[in-house]
Amino acid sequence: MSEIYDIAIVGAGMAGASLAAEIGNAARVVVLEAEDTPGYHSTGRSAAFYEECYGGPGILPLTKASGQYLREHGFLSPRGALYLARAADEAAVEAFITRFAETDARFDRIGREELERIVPGIMPEWDRAIRQPHCADIEVAGLHAHYLARARAAGTTVALRARIERINGDTSWLIETVDGRTFRAATLVNAAGAWADEIAGLAGVRALGIQPYRRTVVQLRIDPPAPADLPLCLDISGGFYFKPESGRLWLSPHDETASPPVDAAPEELDVAIAIDRMQAAVSWKIEAVERKWAGLRSFAPDRLPVYGPDPQVPGFFWFAGQGGFGIQTAPAAARLAAQLLLESGPDAMTAGIDPLRYSPARFS
Repeated sequence: MSEIYDIAIVGAGMAGASLAAEIGNAARVVVLEAEDTPGYHSTGRSAAFYEECYGGPGILPLTKASGQYLREHGFLSPRGALYLARAADEAAVEAFITRFAETDARFDRIGREELERIVPGIMPEWDRAIRQPHCADIEVAGLHAHYLARARAAGTTVALRARIERINGDTSWLIETVDGRTFRAATLVNAAGAWADEIAGLAGVRALGIQPYRRTVVQLRIDPPAPADLPLCLDISGGFYFKPESGRLWLSPHDETASPPVDAAPEELDVAIAIDRMQAAVSWKIEAVERKWAGLRSFAPDRLPVYGPDPQVPGFFWFAGQGGFGIQTAPAAARLAAQLLLESGPDAMTAGIDPLRYSPARFS
């Protein structure tokens, strides 16, 4: 006998957990998670920062709309960010400024003297930067746990080790897992991250071309130790970023390597590239590589997220393609998706967001 729900959400990462929290009081919801633990993949491997410009102007409305919720619930800690540049990068600096000129993103330019004060040990050729003072660290695990707790308090069922084997749709969706469990729901929400197109295929829905990409992060012990108040530092040309974390330095080569949906692992070449690029930017001595990991971030072809009902298959809802910005946009994205699912109007958080911008219908 199948358990019957109004809405089944595939994936218990940040996307699935936040959406379940938003709709749990209005519907009978089950969240189906393939792993032993919610958030095992991308959510649990995030570099954990909130940066208004990250993801571009198309993501900015979601990020800004999420900021108040994240601050009010204590999930943000001030950090600040610097987009580092050299004379050869001036065209990239100007392109950045032009790209955000018509938005309400908040940033300013600083020169070498200020840069040296903020980033001790920065190499001489890095002589300019764009400063984003409102960047903050996100307590990712706390935010994810908050949404899971809200969902469960609203009556949501979270089914772990529920790896889906087949999906059949007629008047409702019948979902079968590899261990023989079955679930039936009127609406199926695809919040499966890197596996979003695979889930669509199982349901007989046309894939949207959501592509996973591998991102590598390494934890370094450096001398001198990373200053606790060091901003998030990003290469304006996309070669690296680094930030302090509990007395260590988290560093990424800002890689995007196309990957199938897998349990991602770091490649030694990417670790070496990250270290080489960092050493070209700062004079700090690396004493040890303490940890290294990789995660997948998934993008639709236009690099905007996909929120909304499938235009061809009734009862199939997309909540996917959230790239590397799915954590910082989680509150507004989940609220918007909940309003679309429940056919309710916008509220104060989502009033400035155009849902059509993110609709899967744009790929029809």
